[in-house]
Amino acid sequence: MTLRNMVIALGLVLAPQAALALDPPWGKEQKLKERMVLESTKVCADGKGHFTLLVPQTPEHDGELYYGDGKTFTQVPAVGYPSVTEAAFFEPRFFNPKSNENFRGTDYRVVSFVKLSEDLKTCTLSCGEKTLPQQPVAAEQAKELLRKATYQPSPVKFQPYALLRDDKGTYYLVERGIGADNKSFRIFTGQRGQVKPQKMLNVVTDSQGEIFSTQGGDLRLVVDREEPSFWVVKSKRQKLRAVPVGENLPFIYNELGVYTGARLGTPCDDV
Repeated sequence: MTLRNMVIALGLVLAPQAALALDPPWGKEQKLKERMVLESTKVCADGKGHFTLLVPQTPEHDGELYYGDGKTFTQVPAVGYPSVTEAAFFEPRFFNPKSNENFRGTDYRVVSFVKLSEDLKTCTLSCGEKTLPQQPVAAEQAKELLRKATYQPSPVKFQPYALLRDDKGTYYLVERGIGADNKSFRIFTGQRGQVKPQKMLNVVTDSQGEIFSTQGGDLRLVVDREEPSFWVVKSKRQKLRAVPVGENLPFIYNELGVYTGARLGTPCDDV
């Protein structure tokens, strides 16, 4: 998956945030097109108090995906546009080696799905290679549930930007903010499974690359070029090897240690 498609699909890394309320996809149901969005929304339940909402694409609406406990639903950035029977979402913790690694620029090996049967009588959640049965919620019961709930944005505010490693197995992960926060960065360093955040002091960006100054040292990063990057402590340079982010998303999310125990707000959080 390219860096651009990662941004579109979701990107990823969590930051604490206040629970900002969103308007539901159907607004206040004052207009016919709003009521039609509510009527077309499908709900799948796992029988354990978790629900997934598929708000399909219509001429008036781009389509959305939500996941929650029935009282609060969190927006899940979708890959493509949800339909009446299917929605896809970026899920790097679950890997499916049988999926297409480059379909229109997107690596579907790290994309998961919620699918309803054509007759809308059965529902399935696929997280990587795992497939779990769900139960469609009856239309009237679903509308009652949806009207009483509150809605909030995705908790994902940062995404992996660059990953580097030295010859002793120390990793350096750079995260970049998503959307309007794309000038915000965070640095994590350490051995696999033990990376720790570094306190950021300054960021310098120019045509030669980027310098991230932390209390532990300076990371001189060159992205998308042949020149090496360095970790600098008191003028002593440690050469770093670039590790492709797109090819190592399951490693970053499952083994590096930054995301251990974190919830990404997707239907696979509780699998």
